[in-house]
Amino acid sequence: MDLDAAAWAALLLSLRVATVAMLCSLPLALWVAWILARKQFRGKGVLSALVHLPLVLPPVVTGYLLLLSFGRNAPMGRLLESFGIGLAFHWTGAVLAALIMSFPLMVRAMRLAIEAVDPRIEAAAATLGAPRISVFCRVTLPLIFPGILAGAVMGFAKAMGEFGATITFVANIPGQTQTLPSAIWTALQVPGGESRALTMAALAGLVALAAVLLSEALARRVARRISGAR
Repeated sequence: MDLDAAAWAALLLSLRVATVAMLCSLPLALWVAWILARKQFRGKGVLSALVHLPLVLPPVVTGYLLLLSFGRNAPMGRLLESFGIGLAFHWTGAVLAALIMSFPLMVRAMRLAIEAVDPRIEAAAATLGAPRISVFCRVTLPLIFPGILAGAVMGFAKAMGEFGATITFVANIPGQTQTLPSAIWTALQVPGGESRALTMAALAGLVALAAVLLSEALARRVARRISGAR
């Protein structure tokens, strides 16, 4: 593929943003999915609605809310900048936007996996004297691992393709905050830039396809290991 330095920089930034967002949100998504799947408490519906809200909100609205909350003139933004943590118009802000937009998909995949596990299996392990954390790590976690993997891949893919919230919150600065979707959008605004946009779109498709194929391969390997352990 004939890509210029700006396009490669956009691709590398997208990979960086998507990877960091996915890794940062993974533990929290698993915890929230566990609570929604296993616990009954007042306000559970509200929590579920808040988790899934980014799926139905226009991404631009999410980006604008982030700008109001973490912008340089917002109290939280000024507080974070006093600690040397800049979000608005920084690549770290793109991570935050991608994390919020991909979080509902990760929680949903993990919650379905947890709900598919028969609680009696965990209860049987607990009656043998195993601590709760041991039951989770040695019984539940292997069973829900394909769901965790699916959630991670969906989160990564969503973060790779995030555009609306990102461009609203961190803008579209080449070499700093310009991700691959932003670079494609920029190319389409230039007369004659369709071929460059098409090349970058094909590259984005290849990356997404590779992530899905890798996920499928890992899921099959885990499934074989689990079935062999039974």
